[in-house]
Amino acid sequence: MSLIAVVDDLFFAARIRETARQIGVDIEFVPAGKLADRAEGGGIKAVILDLSAGSAMDSLRTLKKEPATASTPVVGFASHVAAETIAEAREAGCDQVLARSVFTRRLPDLLRSLSGQV
Repeated sequence: MSLIAVVDDLFFAARIRETARQIGVDIEFVPAGKLADRAEGGGIKAVILDLSAGSAMDSLRTLKKEPATASTPVVGFASHVAAETIAEAREAGCDQVLARSVFTRRLPDLLRSLSGQV
């Protein structure tokens, strides 16, 4: 089972990747437009979703409407001023939506929890 991250920002993706490496969590990065294809293959434990990534909301809706992946936990993050994006993500079924700063602060614990290490 894989922990999937959908993050377009290469610098932020590197930060997530390095934090995961430091705590021993395996993580797979997938472009937003390919999340649905990746989900068809199964084996997804959880998804970390940058809500500002291209087609992130479409990917979220697709993931949550398919019976095989509807219960997959999704943690989304966005700028704290992106109130409309945050509301849209919650409406689309995002299980947890965090401000980017909170996501960053809690990243090690989130990665451990989502990967099943806790």
